[in-house]
Amino acid sequence: MPNLSDVTGRRILYGGDYNPEQWPEETWPEDIRLMKAAGVNSATLGVFSWSRLEPRPGVHDFAWLDRLMDLLHEAGIGVVLATPTASPPPWLGHLHPDTLPRDADGRTEWWGGRQHFSHSSTVYRRHAAAITEALAARYASHPALTLWHINNEYCTYDHGDEAATRFRRWLQDRYGTLDALNTAWGTAFWSQGYGDWAEVAPPRHAHYLRNPSQVLDFRRFTSDMLLECYTAERDIVRRHTPHIPVTTNFMPLWSGQDAWRWAEEEDVVSVDLYPDPRDPFGAQEGALVQDLTRSQARGPWMLMEQAAGAVNWRGVNHPKPRGLNRLWSLQAVARGADAVCYFQWRQSWQGAEKFHSGMVGHAGEHGRTHQEVVQLGADLARLGPHVAGGTVGAEIAVLHDWHAWWAADQEARPSTRVDHADVLRAWHRALWQGGLTTDFAHPEDDLTPYGVVVVPQLYALTDAAVDNLLAHVRGGGTLVCGFLTGVADMDDRIRPGGMDARLRELFGIRTLHEWWPLDADESADCDGFRGTLWSEEIEPDGTASETIPYQGGELDGLPAVLRKGSAWYLSTLPEPDALRDLLARVAADAGARPVLDALPADVEAVRRGDLLFLLHHGRDPVTVDVPGTHRELLTDTVVTDRVTLGRYGVAVLRDPEPAS
Repeated sequence: MPNLSDVTGRRILYGGDYNPEQWPEETWPEDIRLMKAAGVNSATLGVFSWSRLEPRPGVHDFAWLDRLMDLLHEAGIGVVLATPTASPPPWLGHLHPDTLPRDADGRTEWWGGRQHFSHSSTVYRRHAAAITEALAARYASHPALTLWHINNEYCTYDHGDEAATRFRRWLQDRYGTLDALNTAWGTAFWSQGYGDWAEVAPPRHAHYLRNPSQVLDFRRFTSDMLLECYTAERDIVRRHTPHIPVTTNFMPLWSGQDAWRWAEEEDVVSVDLYPDPRDPFGAQEGALVQDLTRSQARGPWMLMEQAAGAVNWRGVNHPKPRGLNRLWSLQAVARGADAVCYFQWRQSWQGAEKFHSGMVGHAGEHGRTHQEVVQLGADLARLGPHVAGGTVGAEIAVLHDWHAWWAADQEARPSTRVDHADVLRAWHRALWQGGLTTDFAHPEDDLTPYGVVVVPQLYALTDAAVDNLLAHVRGGGTLVCGFLTGVADMDDRIRPGGMDARLRELFGIRTLHEWWPLDADESADCDGFRGTLWSEEIEPDGTASETIPYQGGELDGLPAVLRKGSAWYLSTLPEPDALRDLLARVAADAGARPVLDALPADVEAVRRGDLLFLLHHGRDPVTVDVPGTHRELLTDTVVTDRVTLGRYGVAVLRDPEPAS
C-alpha cells in the first residue's frame, strides 16, 4: 500500500484546509501567491463542500474545483482531496429524515451544523458512496492529487431506529445467541433478560443507571459503524487510485474510536491537535498525542489540523503568543510528523468558525500570525531533507486501550474523579518531564522491543493481555502498573478478588480488601510522598522485594507501592514530582536513559534519526549543555558544547559531516 513517504519524499508537507468556496473567485490567485511565499506545498480541498459539489441530488458542479486543482498544480502545490461526507447538504436531511442521527433521548440532530449523519443509514451511505465515486472518477488522473482525506473527524453517535436494527445485527454476529448476550451483559441483574432480539435496543434514556455492558458494546458498535463508513469510501477511491494513500483525521485522545483498529485501515495516520495556549501542560498534551499517533502509524504521521492562533470553541479563546505556533509545530516534527498542516488556510469571514484563526488571519498577510506561518515554512523547508522519514526511538512503552477506557468510563463507579484519560496524562507527563521518550502500545502487542512497560490504568484486560504482561516480566522486562488495572474482563465482569489473580501473584498481593477513593481535598500520606485520587487496602503475600507504606489513617502500614522483582504496582497516584522521580528511578534501573541529562527546566529533548531536537517551552533564555561540536540546521551554524535557546526557542542539532 502507498504511504506518507510516497507523498513527502525528502520534504515535510506544509499547508492546511483550503475552503476557497467561501470566498470570491478573485481571491484565489492571491491565495496562491501567499501560499507560495509561505512555502506551502499542500492544500486540502473539499472537506465541507458537498452542497457546492452536489447542489441538488445527482446534479454536480465540479467546474470550480477543476479550476482550483489546476491553479494549485500550476503553482507546484499538491492537493489532499477530501470526500465531503462529514457535512451532508440540507437537501439530504430534508428529503430523507432517516439520514439524521438521534441522541439517547430520541431528539433529532438537524442540519445547520456538521456531522449530522447517521452512520447506520442506508440512504446516507448510498449518497456518500455516490459523491465519493464521482470525485474519484473525475480526479483520479489529475496531477495535483497527492492524498485522499475521507470524511472529517468521525464522531457521531446514533440511537435511532436504523441504528437499533444494525446494533442488533452487530450483536448477533458478536454473540450468536441471546443466551450468550444475556450472559455477557449480566442481564440477571434488574430483570433485564432478553427473550427476543427485537427487544434489544441502543442504550437510550433510562429512569436510572443503564446496563454498563450494554453501553460498552454500543461504544464498540459505534466505532465499528463509523469504520464501515470510512472503509466504504476508502475502497472507492482506492479502486480508482491504488497508488494514492488514504487517511482520515483522528481527534486527539478521543474516546469514540478504537484508534488502534482504525489505524490498521489507513495508509497514513493523521490527527488534529489543539492544546490550549494558556494550559501550562499544553506542550505535554501535544507530546502525548504525538507519541500516540506515531505509535498508531508505526512511523511518520500527519498533523492534519492545528490552529495558527486562537480557536473559537473554548470559553475564552486565547491566541498563541509569539513563537508558540513554531515551537509546537517543530515539536510535532521532532516526535515523528512528516506533515504540518492547519485548519485553515484563510480565516473565515462568516459562519460558525469565523473567530477560529487561519494561516492568513483577518489581519491579512502583514499580521503577526501569517508572518510566523511564513517563518515556519522556511524552517520546514530547511529541515525536510534531513528529517523526513526519520524514526523516533523509545525504550519505554505506555499501554493504552480504548475498550478498557470505555469499560472504565461508566456510571456508578467508585469515584467519578478517576478519569482514564487524566490518569494517562499524569503518567505520560511524569515520563515526559523526566526526559524519557515513550511509545504507546496495545496491551496485546509485542512488547519485546521495550525494556520498560508502563500501565497507567487498564481497568479491563483480556486474558491474552494479562498473559502478555506476565511474559514481559518473565522475559526480563520491567513492568510498572497503576491502580484499577485488571479489575474486569472485556464484558465488564469484575474479576474474582477485585483484580486478576495472575496479576495479584505477579505483584505480591494476597488480598485486595477495599478500594479507598479520595475526595478532591483528601490525600494519602505515604513514606516519602503524598498519594492522590485513589488508595487501596492491600494485604501483601510476603513475596514483595520492596514496599512503600501508607502512613496514618485507615491504611497505616499497608503498601501504597509494591515491587516484586521487576514488577511494580502503585495503589495510588503519587503527587506529580514523586511519580516523575519514581518512574525515572525505575527506568534508570532498567537501563532506559533520558535523551539528555540535567536539562534546564522547560526544555524538552527528542531524538529523531540522527537529529537532536531541543525545544524550549519557557520565555526566559536558557543554555543547554550539548558536549561536542554540532551543526544547527535551522540557522546552519556550528555550535560547540552548549546552545542558547531564547523564548520558545528551538535548535535542531546534527554532528557535522566529516571533511572530505
